[in-house]
Amino acid sequence: MSRPRAALRTAVVWEVLRDALDRRSEAVGRPVLDVLDTGGGSGHFAVPLARLGHRVTVVDPSPNALFALERRAAEEDVADLVRGVQGDAHGLFDVVEPAQYDAVLCHGVLEYVDDAAEGLRNAVAALRAEGGVLSVLAAGLGGAVLARALAGHFTDARHALTDPQGRYGDSDPVPRRFTAEQLSALVEETGLRVRGVHGVRVFSDLVPGALVDAEPGALEALAQLEAAAAELPAFHAVATQLHVLAEVR
Repeated sequence: MSRPRAALRTAVVWEVLRDALDRRSEAVGRPVLDVLDTGGGSGHFAVPLARLGHRVTVVDPSPNALFALERRAAEEDVADLVRGVQGDAHGLFDVVEPAQYDAVLCHGVLEYVDDAAEGLRNAVAALRAEGGVLSVLAAGLGGAVLARALAGHFTDARHALTDPQGRYGDSDPVPRRFTAEQLSALVEETGLRVRGVHGVRVFSDLVPGALVDAEPGALEALAQLEAAAAELPAFHAVATQLHVLAEVR
């Protein structure tokens, strides 16, 4: 089955998350789970999760993103399963109740919050006890270093490699990046058990789009390569993003 090129960027995360939710549903004996998507924006994950039948609450600071979420959910006929509320990780419990969710997504959040540890603690506090699932997706340091170097920006690459926040300079739009070890440690400090670490967009950001589009079957082959490399620690070091799946002990 062919897939859109854009979907390739999150295919690894989606497969891991869907399997984790299936296990959670089986464990609790409920086919419908309550999912919280912090920073979920226009519903890139929320709407597909709702199509699986889960109830999804999206917390995002952008009213424009929440409007797009509402429209997208309506177009996909899952408006009754998706709720958007304006807020952020810092004031999460101003808009949602703690300990009410089977799964929490924290995707593209820890790079931007003032205190990554606090943002993650809030996400964990939203989980129900025993077996709740946390999915964390954040910018990877190695991928940024590699990308700047391949673009000929060698000083930027070296700066990102040595900068405490993994930034390549003042023009860098990303406030913070992580290594796999740093992100895993941050999750473990909340008391959760890390079930898996995955490299995301290991190759897809580096392969020219024209090359993939010109070769029949190349997109699917690239997706299979991404999936094969995702769990190998050697490729975590060069991934554009890092994904950590964890569970409440």
